[in-house]
Amino acid sequence: MKAKAFAAASLTALLCGCASLPDAPHPLASLASTGTVSERFQSYNVEMVEVTGGRFWAPYGGPAGEVYRMRPPMDLADPKLVQLARHLGPAYIRVSGTWANSTYLPAEGERIGDPPDGYKQVLTRDQWRGVIGFANKIDGKIVTSFAVSPGTRDAEGVWRMDQAQRLIDLTREAGGSIAAAEFYNEPNASMVGGLPQGYSAQDYARDFRIFEGWAREAAPDMALIGPGSVGEGAIEGVPVNALGGAILSKDMLSANPDRLDGFSYHFYGNVSQRCAKMRPTTAQKEEALTPEWLDLTLRDLAYYQRLRDAFEPGDPIWITETAQAACGGSPWASSFLDSFRYVNQLGLLAQRGVQVVMHNTLAASDYALLDDETYDPRPNYWAAVLWRQVMGRVVLDPPSVSGSDLRLYAHCLPSGGGGVGLAAINPGESAASVDIGGEGTAWVMQAEPLDSRNLTISGRSPAFDSHGMLTGIEGISVKNSVSVPSRAIAFIAVPAAGNSACN
Repeated sequence: MKAKAFAAASLTALLCGCASLPDAPHPLASLASTGTVSERFQSYNVEMVEVTGGRFWAPYGGPAGEVYRMRPPMDLADPKLVQLARHLGPAYIRVSGTWANSTYLPAEGERIGDPPDGYKQVLTRDQWRGVIGFANKIDGKIVTSFAVSPGTRDAEGVWRMDQAQRLIDLTREAGGSIAAAEFYNEPNASMVGGLPQGYSAQDYARDFRIFEGWAREAAPDMALIGPGSVGEGAIEGVPVNALGGAILSKDMLSANPDRLDGFSYHFYGNVSQRCAKMRPTTAQKEEALTPEWLDLTLRDLAYYQRLRDAFEPGDPIWITETAQAACGGSPWASSFLDSFRYVNQLGLLAQRGVQVVMHNTLAASDYALLDDETYDPRPNYWAAVLWRQVMGRVVLDPPSVSGSDLRLYAHCLPSGGGGVGLAAINPGESAASVDIGGEGTAWVMQAEPLDSRNLTISGRSPAFDSHGMLTGIEGISVKNSVSVPSRAIAFIAVPAAGNSACN
């Protein structure tokens, strides 16, 4: 009788689903960890020419053929700029760029107007103090490079460290530090970077040995990263391979192997209309959602990984400059249409072990996260904020996706506790569903039209109030699954995923 009763009770429990059986595992609990990224994985550039003022990429709509236009120095103490940057921290702030190669820093008490011979810009001491103050306010760490133009060289053309030492000394005096530095910006493009005519890979190798010897003694806590080259991932890479006189990174690295603390490079998929003369094509809006454009970042990563493995084995990889297109970005770089590339690039590179990705720029030209006149956030800024909230340091193997164009990336939540964060990118024409196996919060980014600067996040318009708070990004509660609409991007937080890699 007892056996029959037990059997009957068991059958009843199975039929009604009320038995005290073991709970089914959460679908996100078994996602395996594939590695980690830096806590400053998502970082950005403030170009040296933004700090000093000078000729930078001209706004669209000006005179035909205009490439550059004068801009005043950026006010890095602007309260709105500081508050918006705080929401992106912690981050690396790279103050470099082509203009840094030929920028002069005066000595204490030196009065100067025009730059001395062999330089093109002047960085005042107060401007550099402003950089340090900005970094300290927003949980930023400074990354930079040094002047290498003819003014830094002796009669034989050999690099001297006087200017570099002056920058290090001023940084310390102002209560700051430099976390990492490249020798100079894009050394494989020396012919457009202010280097002496005919500068060669052998010249670079000689100067780098001088630089390394000085840096290890003068700034022992400053990581040396490099070479910081650009555009070598394809036969017609951008922008330097279309010009004569390019120096190959493999030649620079082979002369001084295993000397760096980190391997860095720059990536742009193409150039903007401003530099159309450099390339047979420019970045095209019609290609923005194609797999070819979205995955182009992998081409250059593979190229530079091979160089890293050959000459700097084991070094972490940093991308110290990247954006929608070189030369300031296309007009649609400031729109939601570019957010698909932005989020997808972060996801792809994190999966492959890249430690830091520095977007160009924070607030200058069309590819900036913020409008360069008003500092109003652009769509990529909101994507950056949501990435920071949802995608932590631990990278996970994402759930499989089939039958749609959906791209899915998984990380542990920054808060840990077994929680999982997802970034779902749907460039396709049909909605796609993501199984989250329980309760969570979702933020769905959309814009109509796609090349609009105005977007909604789960139906609300994100904004920034006078107290420095972000509004309209509260997210919505979801359960079991999330439908990602066509041509939309979603971030999803699942705190109760129970993933042991995320504890």
